[in-house]
Amino acid sequence: MNLTCDELITKYVSWLRERIKITEINNYCEITTPFLDRHNDLLQIYLKKEGTDLFLTDDGYTIRDLNLSGFELNTEKRKKLFDSILNGFGVKLKNDELTIESNPDNFPQKKHNFIQAILAINDLFILSSPNVESFFKEDVEKFLNSYSVRFTPSVKFTGKSGFDHFFDFVIPSSPKNSERVLRTVNKATRQSITSLIFSWNDIKDVRTPNSKMMVFLNDLEFRINPEYIGALKQYSLTPLEWSKREEYLPILLN
Repeated sequence: MNLTCDELITKYVSWLRERIKITEINNYCEITTPFLDRHNDLLQIYLKKEGTDLFLTDDGYTIRDLNLSGFELNTEKRKKLFDSILNGFGVKLKNDELTIESNPDNFPQKKHNFIQAILAINDLFILSSPNVESFFKEDVEKFLNSYSVRFTPSVKFTGKSGFDHFFDFVIPSSPKNSERVLRTVNKATRQSITSLIFSWNDIKDVRTPNSKMMVFLNDLEFRINPEYIGALKQYSLTPLEWSKREEYLPILLN
């Protein structure tokens, strides 16, 4: 079948129209779109008409879903990303609800912008690996600060091999404890765990006596393979599961 570009666009619009479902709920129209959220569920938005004014809302679903997943807008970087999405699409946040106002003339464009904004905010959960890793590091840093844990961020050590190794935090030694070197791992993989073990074995002999290596693992968003936990312990690295972070305060504070 040799379709022209216009015919392909027409087929796409027809597909889009056929898969949009409208349901009347009280004073709102529930619009079920063919677009999928991160759970592969159809995205739903709600339309309310007040005279010639039209209001679209997600009923708070997007923010609530991110919060339930453990992702919160609690750092400056996240807030800036979030605000840039809202401003870019002309969407407002009211009591955790994403909203946009329109009228019959600009409704198609506003509805399109609203859906794109929801999808973009939804994607904050599955950002590229470097950004997500950075967010988890920020979460750990905020946790350490909230309990007044002493630390130096972003430290570089040169190992026996001559290679430089970068670590997220170092807690200096104290009368009660030795130096603690910390790394954060957002998603543990065989490669990331192997790299950590190599880094520690390369630097531990050039660090202060009895220096320890600890690894914060994000087990809220990703399941941690028990083999990785075992491998860390085998090579004298201490795994710290993020879901149990308060339990580790005694070894972090003292």
